[in-house]
Amino acid sequence: MRAHPDRFYPIVDTVAWVERLAKLGVRTLQLRAKDLDAPAARELVRDALKAADGTKCEVVINDYWQAAIAEGADHLHLGQEDIETADISTIKKSGITLGISTHDHQELEIALRHKPDYVALGPIYETTLKKMPFAPQGYARITEWKKLIGKIPLIAIGGIKLEHAKDVFAAGADSIAVVSDVTQNQDPDQRIRDWLALIRV
Repeated sequence: MRAHPDRFYPIVDTVAWVERLAKLGVRTLQLRAKDLDAPAARELVRDALKAADGTKCEVVINDYWQAAIAEGADHLHLGQEDIETADISTIKKSGITLGISTHDHQELEIALRHKPDYVALGPIYETTLKKMPFAPQGYARITEWKKLIGKIPLIAIGGIKLEHAKDVFAAGADSIAVVSDVTQNQDPDQRIRDWLALIRV
């Protein structure tokens, strides 16, 4: 079984993006769409999993843990605010993998309490898509986090572009999550190919 998540980890918000990236050979992506009610969340999860069916792409569902379990998803990601309301025991019993976001030492402590399958750290750089109460973490924090979590995969996120990738990996990240570097790129398909070429070397 190959490592989860893959070293390149784009985050998208629509089924159309899931289908597009899966066809390009992306092996891990996260579906992150906010403020859906339960029926809409289930429909979105169902459609996203169907869009990736038959490809090598594994879809990580953000936040909607009930829909993820109900629709047979294999992977889930929770933010710190999601952990407070999610039934972690039910999630664990379902066999779904669990990734958790962290931004400071207290949040890392909370995350590790739940024995996550990976830990995300961010923002590494300034990010334009999401207003963050946390300052950019920088490379030193990546190295520190990796020492603290040991063998648990570390995902770096927040304002990272392809040009930063080698330095981010060198600092200790196992995987890089990106949003705008793909979805706001003038040629998203080529950007994806460039990322895949980098991580497959």
